[in-house]
Amino acid sequence: MNTLLLEFSVVALGVLLLLVDAFNDRTNKNYISYFGALGLAGVLALSFLPQINPLADGPTAAFISIDPGSTFFVRFLLIATIIVVLMTPSFVPVLERYVPAERKGGGVAEFAILPIFSCAGLMWMVRSVDFIMIFVALELATITLYILVTYLRQNQSSLEAGTKYLILGALSTGFLVYGISWIFGVTGTTNLALLPQAIASLPSNALLPLLFGIALIFVALSFKIAAFPFQFWVPDVYQGAPTPVTAYLSVASKAAGFVVLIRLVLVLLQVPVLAPKIMAVIVLLTALTLIFGNFSALPQTNLKRLLGYSSIAHAGYLLMGVASIGSLMAIPAIGFYFAGYLAMTLLAFLVLLVVAENTGGDEISRFNGLSKRSPLLAGAMLLSMASLAGIPFTAGFIGKLLIFYVAIKEGHFGLVVLGCVTVASGFYYYFKVVRAMYWQQPTESTAIPVSLTVKLLIALLGAGILALGIYPAPVLAALALR
Repeated sequence: MNTLLLEFSVVALGVLLLLVDAFNDRTNKNYISYFGALGLAGVLALSFLPQINPLADGPTAAFISIDPGSTFFVRFLLIATIIVVLMTPSFVPVLERYVPAERKGGGVAEFAILPIFSCAGLMWMVRSVDFIMIFVALELATITLYILVTYLRQNQSSLEAGTKYLILGALSTGFLVYGISWIFGVTGTTNLALLPQAIASLPSNALLPLLFGIALIFVALSFKIAAFPFQFWVPDVYQGAPTPVTAYLSVASKAAGFVVLIRLVLVLLQVPVLAPKIMAVIVLLTALTLIFGNFSALPQTNLKRLLGYSSIAHAGYLLMGVASIGSLMAIPAIGFYFAGYLAMTLLAFLVLLVVAENTGGDEISRFNGLSKRSPLLAGAMLLSMASLAGIPFTAGFIGKLLIFYVAIKEGHFGLVVLGCVTVASGFYYYFKVVRAMYWQQPTESTAIPVSLTVKLLIALLGAGILALGIYPAPVLAALALR
């Protein structure tokens, strides 16, 4: 099967759903979410067929890469998008509060469709091995994310979050394009596969401008993955954006950014004169990101902000894997960490979405006594927090264990010690939520209703957390770990 069929199928699905919505007068637009999820599931099934690269011959061969890593992350993005699209019906009451009564149902379908277009861009991004292709794919994904973040434009918080994300996102894109220009000007190529050979033939006086271009690209990618010191947009954007969008940003967008970073690092480490400098920068970014993300999360009282700082902290653990990329197990460890991170983070945001809609806010205090109002939601959040903290027999524990293992193999003992300290701090801020749910008294006694779709998603994500925590072999095998 032509591998580009997957991406074009996702784009076609988005266009088809837009046409269906345009010619359907029903005010209840939840069917768009279900059709979208079903269509993405079909594309996911297609991804398991044997794939061929239509660009395998000729000078365009390096635009698209088909390897176990890119295939894994394409499926990862499809699964993340399916779950986020299915979260949309639970968010419809919030959307309708900002839509005039005469336009009931307006804007709901587009809110479910836009993540599908973003998914297509992110899929191209994880397959791309040329800076030009990476840039085009990134723009397709981020333009839709700009719209989604500020979707509730009548809400001041959402408008503020969208404005910040647009300005800072455009700035990071500028860094990326400027960095690509410098690298092309120095080496004469934008192809990642050709970079090592091009760099090796450069005169010594070209090293400084080359490093300047690489630094600009690292700045742009650090913004995308929320690494220190370019993480300052995360708390405000995560808090102000619609909850399904926040969930998508924290999982799918971050994963695509890390794939590009890994590809770039693997290429640069092939150049002996650059390898020590690149590794030193990554180790420094890892340490600072771990410290900032974990310790900034400690005083948070808003759960969305807490999960925002938590996202920064998890970027630090993933960067530890990137710093250990010399180990054969590093990429499988990073991929497994992302698989677990998808399940536990989306589960947390799913429960937050339901609780916030029924209690009127996303402060941690809104979870007081949740175990009495909805044992199912409380149990799901408990499992998510336990996995994010790294409790044994959960995906989060195995993920951190693998990351620490590859870091030890590569001799990053200082990072491992720092990682253990920050994991301990994570126990405190994650279990603040658990304490509120099980030790605090509820402010209301009425039960919180849970839809069938939410129940199914909780069962799926919860099973995924436990299954990965007990039997990680299938995910590791998908990433070519034997």
